[in-house]
Amino acid sequence: MPIAYDQQGETKGLLFVPGKRRRLNGLAVTLNILLPWLLFTTTFAILSFGFNYHNPFLAHVLALAGFVGAGLFWFLGWRNRSKSQDSSDRNAQLRQEGMWYTFTAIAFFLATVFGTICGDLNYQYNMGVYYDLTNLNSYPTVDTNHDRGQQLMDAGRVYFADGTALDLRKAMSFKEVDQYCVTPITTGLMQPPSYDFWAVGVNCCNGPGSSFQCGEYNNPYARSGLRLVHDYERQFFRLAVQQAEAQYNIIAKHPLFFYWMQDPVMEINRYRDAGYKFYTIGVLTHFVLNLFSVVAATVAFAKIGENRMY
Repeated sequence: MPIAYDQQGETKGLLFVPGKRRRLNGLAVTLNILLPWLLFTTTFAILSFGFNYHNPFLAHVLALAGFVGAGLFWFLGWRNRSKSQDSSDRNAQLRQEGMWYTFTAIAFFLATVFGTICGDLNYQYNMGVYYDLTNLNSYPTVDTNHDRGQQLMDAGRVYFADGTALDLRKAMSFKEVDQYCVTPITTGLMQPPSYDFWAVGVNCCNGPGSSFQCGEYNNPYARSGLRLVHDYERQFFRLAVQQAEAQYNIIAKHPLFFYWMQDPVMEINRYRDAGYKFYTIGVLTHFVLNLFSVVAATVAFAKIGENRMY
């Protein structure tokens, strides 16, 4: 892009470089404080919340669009640097413009990478669990002697009938790096035809027997279950149930896994609150780090410009 000068010798047509009368490049500083932060905030939000739950493919496509912006600014920086071959004022300003373009490209790239990582983590451990559980059904007064797991495949919250408790005598675990612990949920003293309801936890037992100490196992008011929704853990709990079947000579045709607790709704809301808290902390942290980077770049570019003048 050709550079024009006004009557006072000020350059025109450069986005990130001020005229000779200004020493601080206010426009470049402002844009580099706001744009990467807005990109990170948007990417983080797209992958954390409901849009990702309903449109996961489109959410990731939009999130990765930040790389396009990074590539564009990188190209503009390369173009300006390639045009500045000598030490004239005009080419010095082109080089400074190119440095800011390059800085913006790096800031966009990092904002997209960290926004994607943080968004996926927040969704996997907090908001995705919250959306799954709120979209599953709630079942009251479930009797493990009469209700079957196949009838409650869409259960998210289960409130068991009076007299339901954990049968710690039939606890079992399966070890695969972590210890995956299970114990049956039973109503009364009857032995159900199929043990389809299991309380679960990770690294909260020592092996077979009454060592199950997961969730609110010792809360006398706990008589509810919150459904396990992490697929990668379900296979290990299923193996623990198979071991229990062999050890205690019982049958579990359609085992369902729950976290044993008193108030499932409060636990669901805890996932939501944790997701919003993680998002807020991430947004504020990125703003501070990006602000520090822009200030450091401003100082560094100013020193480079002064050195080139001598």
